[in-house]
Amino acid sequence: MESAVFMTPHSDLLNLGCGMKFHHAWVNVDLNKIGQDVLPWDLRNGIPFPNASFRAVYHSHVLEHYNKKDASEFLMECRRVLQPKGILRVVVPDLEAIARMYLQVLKNLDSGVPAGAENYTWILLEMYDQAVRNYSGGAMAEYLLQQEVSNEEFVIMRCGVEAIKLRDSVCRRQKGISSSDASSSPESMHNFRNVLSCLMRIPSLVRELLLKLILSAEYETLKIGRFRLSGEVHQWMYDRYSLRCLLESCGFVEIVQRNAFDSYIPNWSVYGLDTELDGSIYKPDSMYMEAIKL
Repeated sequence: MESAVFMTPHSDLLNLGCGMKFHHAWVNVDLNKIGQDVLPWDLRNGIPFPNASFRAVYHSHVLEHYNKKDASEFLMECRRVLQPKGILRVVVPDLEAIARMYLQVLKNLDSGVPAGAENYTWILLEMYDQAVRNYSGGAMAEYLLQQEVSNEEFVIMRCGVEAIKLRDSVCRRQKGISSSDASSSPESMHNFRNVLSCLMRIPSLVRELLLKLILSAEYETLKIGRFRLSGEVHQWMYDRYSLRCLLESCGFVEIVQRNAFDSYIPNWSVYGLDTELDGSIYKPDSMYMEAIKL
């Protein structure tokens, strides 16, 4: 990792790769500034804060996007910015749970359980698609964006709110409700922003056109390579044993497996980072592990 540009945090709680799950009481970091309380930063350049800045560091569905070597370096960066006795909370897709579900679905398929074939298709996508896809969203998004998903309940049980949002977008599209209809901005302002966005993209569009002309058939290879290095693809999977071993190798102690609701972090449930407002789990396919810095 490159050296980070050190910043002064406004809180001693750090949420890395926050996506849409952030809280004003935390320092929230993501690649893009998707909210007022989010600091834009590429974590491949390290964590941009001084040593021992935080009493807790949290990241959800981030670690699996690093290869094994870089995952260790990233966790060492987390350790660096933690205070002595600081808490690290790591949330990743649960390889063991996915494997157990695969075996159960395969057994159900042999027994002729309704929607068995559809559930089998989905669990294979869940196991492999995020590692092998060559375009954003991959086959999982294509599956969820079908007009009819006969095993929708199973998919939502596996993936939670993200699947619900994608399915809702399909329903809105079927009813003829566009994203601009749902926006609170006037139509003229919405159109103006679209035009402005297009104008800002002109230099990059020209560059891409030139690359396409120069590279010809090899341009598709460039696109795939760019995508696979963009950070979306999963580089590794973890179960409770392998993640514990990794945390131990990075110098963490008192490692314990948690659920979405329990934590060493005081008042954890207040922040709603692993749960929704209705109390449901944000990413049901997750494994939760916590550890302490010596």
